[in-house]
Amino acid sequence: MKSIVILISGRGSNMEAIVRAAQTEQWPARITAVISNRADAAGLTFAAAQGIPTAVVANKDYPDRERFDAALRTVIDGFSPDLIVLAGFMRILTAPFVQHYAGRMLNIHPSLLPSFPGIATHRQALAAGVKVHGVTVHFVTATLDNGPIVAQAVVPVHQGDTEQTLEARVLIEEHQLYPRAVRWFIEDSLTIEDGRVLVSEQ
Repeated sequence: MKSIVILISGRGSNMEAIVRAAQTEQWPARITAVISNRADAAGLTFAAAQGIPTAVVANKDYPDRERFDAALRTVIDGFSPDLIVLAGFMRILTAPFVQHYAGRMLNIHPSLLPSFPGIATHRQALAAGVKVHGVTVHFVTATLDNGPIVAQAVVPVHQGDTEQTLEARVLIEEHQLYPRAVRWFIEDSLTIEDGRVLVSEQ
């Protein structure tokens, strides 16, 4: 049975979607910890209510990214995870940290990468006048929002959309796509070849 550690910074709505999918679909895996860099992250309360161990590694307690990442890595490795899932974890991770978890750390990004990396993706999409927007699940590499793409979902951009209406439509897709991608990893359905992710048929 594989072990999953989920990292959050806030409400953890994608974490919640993954936890619920793991329960209802009876995945051959267990979520062994939910870890946040913020003690006030609302998602910690949900995780604890599900009986999932929680931990806080507060970035404000460390003088630089390197020492924060080192402390976070120690806590994560204490749970011996097969997969690390970034679910609204609002920290840019150092290259050594990312390399330590190469091929076993996933992130979700609210755009159709490689378009609109970074923050304020819905604002970027509206400003660019694109007709479709969406969400991407990808493996994490040292380059921000640039790892091999596992899965994407497309959302139409409507005339009159605001950042808020577009975000709400994308979030619905996030909650469907991320659990599916995590399950593929758990079922050993993902392989990376030449920087591209192949999904084997089940």
